[in-house]
Amino acid sequence: MHEAMLYGKLKGGAVKCNLCSHRCAIADGKLGFCACRLNEKGALYSLNYGKSTGLSLDPIEKKPFYHFHPGTVALSFGTPGCNFRCKGCLNWFMSQSPRDSREAFGFPSTSPVEIAAASKNADGIAYTYTEPTVFFEYARDTILATKKMFPEKYHVFVSNGFFSEEMWKVVAKEKLLDAIRIDLKSFSDKFYREYCGGRLEPVLESIKRVHAGKAHLELITLVVPGRNDSPEELRALSEWVAKLDENIPLHFIRFFPQYEAGNVAATPEAKLLEAREIAKEAGVKYAYVGNTSGEDNTVCAECGAAVVRRQGLRLAENLLKNGKCPSCGGSIPGVW
Repeated sequence: MHEAMLYGKLKGGAVKCNLCSHRCAIADGKLGFCACRLNEKGALYSLNYGKSTGLSLDPIEKKPFYHFHPGTVALSFGTPGCNFRCKGCLNWFMSQSPRDSREAFGFPSTSPVEIAAASKNADGIAYTYTEPTVFFEYARDTILATKKMFPEKYHVFVSNGFFSEEMWKVVAKEKLLDAIRIDLKSFSDKFYREYCGGRLEPVLESIKRVHAGKAHLELITLVVPGRNDSPEELRALSEWVAKLDENIPLHFIRFFPQYEAGNVAATPEAKLLEAREIAKEAGVKYAYVGNTSGEDNTVCAECGAAVVRRQGLRLAENLLKNGKCPSCGGSIPGVW
C-alpha cells in the first residue's frame, strides 16, 4: 500500500479524502466510495498504487484527442478502480472489480520508473481505461519519473472530471499534464446520480478550472439512447460548452450495450449526426462523432476545408501548416 495524498484526519480515527468530489469520510478499516482507498488506523492508503493494467500503445485519436498532436502514439494504462459506477461502463471489469474483492489488487506491481521506461517508443503517456483521479499518486509519480527520463514526452488524463479542486491545484502547480479529455456524460444531475453515482455540478466546475489553465481540453459525451439523448438536453449541453469556449472540441460517441446497461440499444448513427448538428447550431465550432462507420475529419471553421483527415481512430492526413488552414490561412485551435 502507498499512503495517499490530499486527506485530513477526523475524530475517532476517521479520515476525509479530498482527492475527488465525493469527499468521503472514511472510518478506520473502511474503504472510500472508489473501493481503492483504505483507512488503516487513521492513515489513508491507496490500494491501486503500482497496479497498472492494460498497458498498450494507442493512437492519440483513440482517447479521443483530435486537436492534440495528431498521429502520435501514447503508452496507455490504468489501474483497477473508479469513483463512478456507470451502468454502461466499457471497462467495468477493471473499474468495478475492487468493489467485489481486494484481490483486484493482487497482481505484481509496476513501478513508476518501469512505466516511464516502457514509454521509450511512445510520444507520450495516457492515464486512461479507468479514472486517473483514483490512482493520482501513482500517475503523479509516473509523470515525474518520465519527465526525468524523457522530458519531451506529453502526459494526458482521460477523466470523468469528478476530481477535486485540491487535486487540480497540484496538477497545475507541478505542471503535470499537457492535456485532459473530460467526459461530460450528460447535462442532467439526475442522470449523473442514477446512472453514474456522481453529480453534474462538480464536473462542470472541473471543466471550467481546466479551461482557465494551460492544459489542452477536449470533451466527450457518450450518447445513451433514452437516457441523455433528447434534443433539449443535447442543446443545453452544447450551449453551455459554446458559452464557455466555442473552440473546445466536443465529441459525441456511440454507446454499445455493456455491463448493467445491456438492455439498452446501441446509439443509432443518425442520433450522433443529429447531436453534432445541434452542437454546431449552438455555436460549437469543432463537433465530432465517434464509434461510427464514417470519417471524422477536422474542418476549418472559416472556409470549410478538411484540414485533418481520419480513418476510424487513426490519422490519415494532416494538412495543417503551423496550425493554420492551407486553404484560407485560418488558425485551428489546438496543439499541433
